Amino acid sequence: MPSNDVRILLQAAVPTAAVGAIAAAVSAVVAGLEGAVGAVVATLVVILFMGIGLYVLQRTAKTLPHLFQAMGLMLYAAQILLLFIFVAAFKNTTLFNPRAFALTLLAGTLAWIAAQARAHMKSKILYVEPESTMGDKPEKTGHSS
Repeated sequence: MPSNDVRILLQAAVPTAAVGAIAAAVSAVVAGLEGAVGAVVATLVVILFMGIGLYVLQRTAKTLPHLFQAMGLMLYAAQILLLFIFVAAFKNTTLFNPRAFALTLLAGTLAWIAAQARAHMKSKILYVEPESTMGDKPEKTGHSS
C-alpha cells in the first residue's frame, strides 16, 4: 500500500478503535462482561470490513479509475448490507450482548466514515499526474508537418 493509503487507513482506524474502546467501557458498565465482549467484537468487525473496503477501493482507483465512483457506491452498499447481516446473524447469540454489539457496530461505522472523510479532505493526493521532467519528452526529429 502506498504511504497515502496507509495514512488514510490509520487516520480512520485509530478513531474507530477509540470509539470501540469507549463503547466497550460503557457496555461493560451497562451490560457486564458480555457487553464489553460484544463491543470489542463489533469494533473488530468494523475495522476489518471497512479496512478491506478501503483497500479494494484504493486498488480500483489505481487500476480502473473510470469505475472508481461506481465501485465506491457499490462497496459502501455492500458493507452496510454485510453489517446488517452480522447484526441479524448474532441477534440471539449468548456469546455476547447483541444490543451492545449492534450499537457499537453503528457507532464504529459512523466513526470510520467520518474519520475517513476527514482524512481524505486533509490529504493532498494528486488527481492529475504531473508531467515528468526526466526523459519522457518526445524527441524532436527536425521534420515539420
